[in-house]
Amino acid sequence: MNPELITMLKETANMFAFLALELTLLFLVISYLVGMLQEFVTPQKVQSILSSRNGKGYLIAALLGSITPFCSCSTIPFLKGLLRARAGFGPMMVFLFASPLLNPIIIGLFVVTFGVKVAVFYFVMAMGVSVIAGFTLEKLGFERYIRKEAYEQQELGASAGNNKQSSAPSSCCDTTPAPVASSCCGVTSEPVTSSCCGTQPAPVASLCCDDRSSILPPQVRTEHRWLRVWRTTWKDFKQVSPYLFVGVLLGSFIYGFIPTEFIVNYAGEATWYAIPLAAVIGIPLYIRAEAVIPLSAALVQKGMAMGSVMALIIGSAGASITEVILLKSIFKNQMIAAFLGVILAMAIASGFLYGLVF
Repeated sequence: MNPELITMLKETANMFAFLALELTLLFLVISYLVGMLQEFVTPQKVQSILSSRNGKGYLIAALLGSITPFCSCSTIPFLKGLLRARAGFGPMMVFLFASPLLNPIIIGLFVVTFGVKVAVFYFVMAMGVSVIAGFTLEKLGFERYIRKEAYEQQELGASAGNNKQSSAPSSCCDTTPAPVASSCCGVTSEPVTSSCCGTQPAPVASLCCDDRSSILPPQVRTEHRWLRVWRTTWKDFKQVSPYLFVGVLLGSFIYGFIPTEFIVNYAGEATWYAIPLAAVIGIPLYIRAEAVIPLSAALVQKGMAMGSVMALIIGSAGASITEVILLKSIFKNQMIAAFLGVILAMAIASGFLYGLVF
């Protein structure tokens, strides 16, 4: 066998083993810590906070986006929930921009792969542009480009709630059957009398037949929480691992087989169009940041400009064709164009600004 080919294969295999082990351990550790954090910051709490329309909502939305490990497409269902909760438009858009770009896993990968300075620069740019874009779009009145259908479920729910309230007893002393045992073993109904009549029935507590977690000691409940988070972490890793390992494999292949001169000629520091081209190419690729970062590491080692890498990562993680298709059910074309414009502007500005700062 050709000695040069053997050398390339060895370099590829060594790089794959190193990156796969390093990024797997990093993903599991950070994902587990994020899972523990999400035990206290649930999606319901995030939605409740973003429903507020005060001035702090923009920064809070960016910070919450930075701890939620959503990809560009998985942000859409959450966005629909925010719309139906009548969340502030500006903070909602900040969350839409920031969530797929900022999470502890991505920042951890940046730190390990490119260093702390690059990770801080990426974090500041992604958060800063997300907040500015959300604020600007709200002030320009882009909320009018949300489709009316996006609010329909919330309005129907409110209507149903009003109909349900209309059947309530007209007198506070009326007795109506209401369930007092809500266990999975059965539901029984007994008269419930309002307290204004002087009668207050004792509360009835019930447990599911097989669920006695509420009477377990605190130590056991804590152990169950830690175990539950670990299971979720492992499940998330199994879902992400194909993307992660594909990115590692592509990066290892580039590292071992693609000539350095080829990368330098078409994506090096001297190529002025490399940054906007990388930003535009990134969107249709739809590569998760967890996959594109190890891929980019190999490109950098081969001579690709870091500014171009930054544009590629933001473009691929921040938007995708699939996400645009999903957004069509929520936004009109003007809003979708603005969304893509923000992602492209963020990617290109980050690429050129990186060259000026560093």
